[in-house]
Amino acid sequence: MGTGRAAGGGVDVRISDVRTDDGRLDDAGTADVRTADVRPDGAADAPRAAPAVAVQAALRARPLRFPFTRDSLRCWAYLAGGSLLGLVVAVLLAALALIGLGLSVVGVGLPLLLAVALSGRPVGALERRRLRLVEPSPVPDPHRALPGAGRRARLRTRLRERATWRELAHTLLVGPPLTAAGLGLTALLLFSAALVVSPLVVWALAPETVMLIPGHAVPGPLYALPATAVGLAGLLLGSYAGALLTTAHVRLARLLLGPREEDLGRERVVELTRSRARLVDAFEAERRRIERDLHDGAQQQLVALAMTLGLAAHELRERGAGGAGDPGAAGADDPALALVDRARGEARRALEQLRGLVRGIHPQVLTDHGLAAAVSEVALRHPIPVEVDLDLPGRLPGPVESTAYFTVTEALTNAAKHSGAAAITVHGRIADGRLVLEVTDDGRGGADPAAGAGLQGLADRVAILRGRLMVTSPTGGPTRLRLEVPCSG
Repeated sequence: MGTGRAAGGGVDVRISDVRTDDGRLDDAGTADVRTADVRPDGAADAPRAAPAVAVQAALRARPLRFPFTRDSLRCWAYLAGGSLLGLVVAVLLAALALIGLGLSVVGVGLPLLLAVALSGRPVGALERRRLRLVEPSPVPDPHRALPGAGRRARLRTRLRERATWRELAHTLLVGPPLTAAGLGLTALLLFSAALVVSPLVVWALAPETVMLIPGHAVPGPLYALPATAVGLAGLLLGSYAGALLTTAHVRLARLLLGPREEDLGRERVVELTRSRARLVDAFEAERRRIERDLHDGAQQQLVALAMTLGLAAHELRERGAGGAGDPGAAGADDPALALVDRARGEARRALEQLRGLVRGIHPQVLTDHGLAAAVSEVALRHPIPVEVDLDLPGRLPGPVESTAYFTVTEALTNAAKHSGAAAITVHGRIADGRLVLEVTDDGRGGADPAAGAGLQGLADRVAILRGRLMVTSPTGGPTRLRLEVPCSG
């Protein structure tokens, strides 16, 4: 089993061996070549614990000093600002909903109702920013980025995302109770603060009558000192209540306004799949570049070398003949001529090997004429008789053709090396929008796909195309390789 880690340590990718579900070839010799699930780090071990809320941690660390710290003031500021924001949002959404429902009969109100449905996103973004006042760890945006997408595509994507509806639930269902609690706490704090300074108020307004309790006048500042004690107790109570209410705010915001583990895992899998696709595309582009360089560079130089050696041999024969008689017979025993002929033969063989290598990297016939023609050409050069039966309606997408071609060539190579087969058939059709390709040989069977990396690499490419690669090879044969890949590519 191969294991790799993406840059940044975000995803642990495990590529499974070629095997069945129980990890072995079954009795029929069938193996499903595929990749294992991609999961975030630690997903198989234990669920991640949620990070502690900063306010709650400060309260536990300094319970007696907490009312006199900046954390307490930040909680009050956060709750007071949230109360005002909640009131404004409630009024605006109520107005939009009423107007939208009233005008929906004529169709004009539908955009307003859509705005109500999407209102959770800007409110959630503002709430995530406000959380920085009391929470040093920011709550990430749960929405995935859509660079280059148009307005309609963005709108469809946002309406399909679960995060959009969680933000709306936070705005409509969770926001009002928290806003009401924040307003109540703000009123308690203001009233307590007024009681604390009540002696100064009585002293400043004297000789006017001041009543802290309806119907009971306060004679002087000293008589307001009990109210000061009550106000201090109210501030202490408000401090602890504010910490608890802020903790509830933060936890609900993390739950409804932040990304969830499944969202993060899904995004990581999507990004991993895209990165794998980019790597395959880059690899394919590099293959084509190498093929062009070999075809236009080294291959042409070898052709020129063979021609030069041929001219040199001809010149040596002319000199050996002395300009008369049979030049071929006159120079047959010349050592220099023998060396030139030998070098010319080596150049021819190197040119033939280079041509075979170029065809193996990326055959030009696959680019020009498609899969059926490329497979037929490979079958003609194969040492074992190959019957090709490909019924394709036309050209397939480039990645599909390339993957299918190299799957066939890998199967034919394995059959020639290991199977001892006398005949091979290649059968391919389009069924339900998928290319179904089978390569069957009548060899001895018992093949173990896990023994080499060729099929595993092909399986990775097939997985990127959302396809499947299977090998059936019971002892005694036949060996069958089956490829299924969507033609959408």
